Amino acid sequence: MMKNNDIIKDEVKKLLEGIHEHDHVLRMRTFIQHGKITTYDHCFRVAAMSYKINKMFRLKSDERALVRGAFLHDYFLYDWHKKKSKFRNMKEFFKLHGFMHPSYAAANAKRDFAIGEKEENIIRSHMWPLTVTKIPKCREAVIVCIADKLTSATETIMRF
Repeated sequence: MMKNNDIIKDEVKKLLEGIHEHDHVLRMRTFIQHGKITTYDHCFRVAAMSYKINKMFRLKSDERALVRGAFLHDYFLYDWHKKKSKFRNMKEFFKLHGFMHPSYAAANAKRDFAIGEKEENIIRSHMWPLTVTKIPKCREAVIVCIADKLTSATETIMRF
């Protein structure tokens, strides 16, 4: 039987202790991810969805690595809707953001939280198959890859 959403949120927050209230992480509340959803809220939703998928299908993944990797998967710390100076135009930037942001997020997560190999794979591979060479190498990475796509589609289509 599935737990209610408040219990899941509390369990996810416990697994994120020391991360979800970090000063750099809180900056994600100032960036929009999809529609009106902030990057912080998107990442928390992906972490909660990953946790639910793991429980629902009894996948027995490493919950701590799963939730931490899921929460940090978009920890790139910039507004991807605004042009970066090194790109010729917005179209070029938007095209490349999908390919590049997992590396930025992984570097930031390594710098701020000393993440492990499994968490790094979760972050670097969450855009697979778009990032064709960044393949999910563990169960947790596959779960997050799926949870991110489900969550992103919901946020984009439903605009909430």
